[in-house]
Amino acid sequence: MFRKDYLVRIIEEITEALGVIFGLKQQKKHPDALRELEELYQTQFRLSSLLLGSLSPKDITELFRSGGFVEADKLQTLARLLREEGDIFLDSGKTDEGRMRQQKALHLFLTARQHGADPSLWQLDEEIFGLMSKLKGYSLNPDTERLVFDFAEEMGRYDLAENALYRLMDQQAMDVHEGIAFYERLAELDPQRLVEGGLSAAEVQEGLAELRHRL
Repeated sequence: MFRKDYLVRIIEEITEALGVIFGLKQQKKHPDALRELEELYQTQFRLSSLLLGSLSPKDITELFRSGGFVEADKLQTLARLLREEGDIFLDSGKTDEGRMRQQKALHLFLTARQHGADPSLWQLDEEIFGLMSKLKGYSLNPDTERLVFDFAEEMGRYDLAENALYRLMDQQAMDVHEGIAFYERLAELDPQRLVEGGLSAAEVQEGLAELRHRL
């Protein structure tokens, strides 16, 4: 983990730079904005956009593993920059590059959260929900999809967790038994809590019956 004083200084520097990048993006000066981001990648992480574009989210995570622990706040800071780069690519019409960066940012945000990242640093949960919304309808890597499933259930968004569950089963990345276990956990919850999470008790029972029938 960053030392607290060092972390605060780094975040202040990056926040200031992101303000400059936002201004360039508003002016449609996309190459200039990308150059500013490249400088941040180099100075803060000794990485490049080209390398980050070629590595998988799991490989990127390993770069931030030290002594058996993931440097979660560093990782979520990198995810914030990747999300910004994705926005710039999309704004400039480079859809494939933009979506790729967004998916990697989502995976890294979720991984950072899983490893104890400070959620107030970059409004972590808001970033995750925002990227999930932006990527709705796009096929995610099964590893990322499972992180989405776990996050959505933990946050009480049972409708989003259910959607992720079926996408995982369609990808054959989750079996029916895990799906049944999910519905059984939900069946034990208060009906009002389920409604607040986007599902009714009846829908939970229907989902449970359907998966049991599949067996």
